[in-house]
This record gives sequence, structure tokens and C-alpha cells, in this order.
Amino acid sequence: MDWVSVAHAMGTMGQGGASGGAGGGIAAFAPLLIMVVIFYFLLIRPQQKKQKEHRTMLSSLQKGDLVLTQGGLQGKVTGLTDTVVTVEIADKVRVKVQRGYIASVLGKGEPVE
Repeated sequence: MDWVSVAHAMGTMGQGGASGGAGGGIAAFAPLLIMVVIFYFLLIRPQQKKQKEHRTMLSSLQKGDLVLTQGGLQGKVTGLTDTVVTVEIADKVRVKVQRGYIASVLGKGEPVE
């Protein structure tokens, strides 16, 4: 087999018209675009939605709410400022927690044992 003729044949096969080259460029980026869309809907969008819900929950905190901190402390909100929440975790035992570290609001009333 003559390697020069094989190489020449392979070189001329890839040379189409100008329209063939432009379509190949767009087709090369299609998988990348599809991956970006998939990442947006599966990872980025749900995370943004969760952050928005957490911000809404933090802004609606009130005195008397039962809260759970990210550290696992559970107690009753006794004081609020813009950045700090005072949580009573036992009788006459109060701790100050940054507002962002409140994980969830459990409800109103006495802490669950």
C-alpha cells in the first residue's frame, strides 16, 4: 500500500465547501451548550431557590419562634437585631447567634424535647 496516496486521499476528504466548515463549528459547541443548560437547571437554579427561601425565612423571624441553629441548638427567639438573634436554649440561658446561622424555624411555643 502506498502511504502517500492514502495520506493524499485523507487530506482531500476533509476539504468540503465553506458551508461544511461553518456547520461543523456550531456542531462542536452544541454539546458544551447542552451541558451548561443541564448544569443550570440541575444545580444552579435549585441552589438559588433554596437561598431565596432561607433569606425569606430569616427576614420573617419573630420573638417567640422556635428555631434550630446550624450547630444543632434548639431554642426560643427572645431578641432580634439586624445581624444577631438571641436564643433562649434553657431557663435563663441565652445565646447570641448570627442571623445567618439559623437553619430553620420549628414553630411557636415550647422547645421539643
